[in-house]
Amino acid sequence: MISIEDIEAAADSIAGHVVRTPTVPSPGLTELLGAPVTAKLELLQRTGSFKVRGATAKLLSLSEAERAAGVVAVSGGNHGIALAVMAGALDVKATVVMPSSAPARAVEIAEAAGAVVRVTDDMAGAFALTAELRASGLTLVHPFDDPVVIAGQGTVGLEFADDADELTDVLVSIGGGGLIAGVAAALRARRPDVRIWGVETGGAQAMSEALAAGGPVPVELSSIVSTLSAPAVSQLTYDHVSTLVTEVLVVPDAEAVRGVLDLADHAKVWAEPAAGCLLPAARQVLDRVGPGAKLGLVLCGGNATTADVAAWARRFGLG
Repeated sequence: MISIEDIEAAADSIAGHVVRTPTVPSPGLTELLGAPVTAKLELLQRTGSFKVRGATAKLLSLSEAERAAGVVAVSGGNHGIALAVMAGALDVKATVVMPSSAPARAVEIAEAAGAVVRVTDDMAGAFALTAELRASGLTLVHPFDDPVVIAGQGTVGLEFADDADELTDVLVSIGGGGLIAGVAAALRARRPDVRIWGVETGGAQAMSEALAAGGPVPVELSSIVSTLSAPAVSQLTYDHVSTLVTEVLVVPDAEAVRGVLDLADHAKVWAEPAAGCLLPAARQVLDRVGPGAKLGLVLCGGNATTADVAAWARRFGLG
């Protein structure tokens, strides 16, 4: 399990490379949800998502031989962007493998940063190709199955714990589980009474299915939210979530997209569906815990284009 000391060491390591993002009360979301809301704005992070934290922590931990050989990562978008940009900044050769469902903008940004980008038919194929490239001598920077990466993501929770006023419930999106594992480890150490809720979208339910099965299992992916679409969680992230997280909630894609629109209208921030899914989940939490809740939302990223969101809104008949 990741310790608070691991997360504090990661924070020291990546300081100067990443942004200490704002932690702010949101009057608009407070009015919308009917309970006090504090938002951690990781969508204002360098490269547009929290992923740069873990990627930077891992890159800075490499030996000279590993740096010289280069690194490889598999990504639905944000991890690949983060690794490509930070590898370029730190003069490390990077290869990023993405499924065809990854946003075109993510591919463009990774290539512009100097990474070699390989696109596969689906996420399972992306993981398979990444394994081949790793076997050829590249160092894997896994998006979630790595204690160094998880400790880096945990710095989100460390900052949230330090900067937020009183919180009773914190909601965190789940793809492979690296973010929630790190955030939960930090919050359990700093704010042990806070309930932590994971959120997935239907068709990207790797953690929910793992919890039901008693361990990681492969899942069929059908969600539009590519940045949450892990084909399975890892034992490492499963162990953290099963031990530290109150419950994992699942919301439909359409509600996640509606959440993007609501965040724009009420919080005045531009998010992606991986963050938008927190709003419908927050309503579920409020129904369960009753009056007196003070919510914290980790708005994990904002790497969706206006064209993407408009297309999704049309698809789901959202005004």
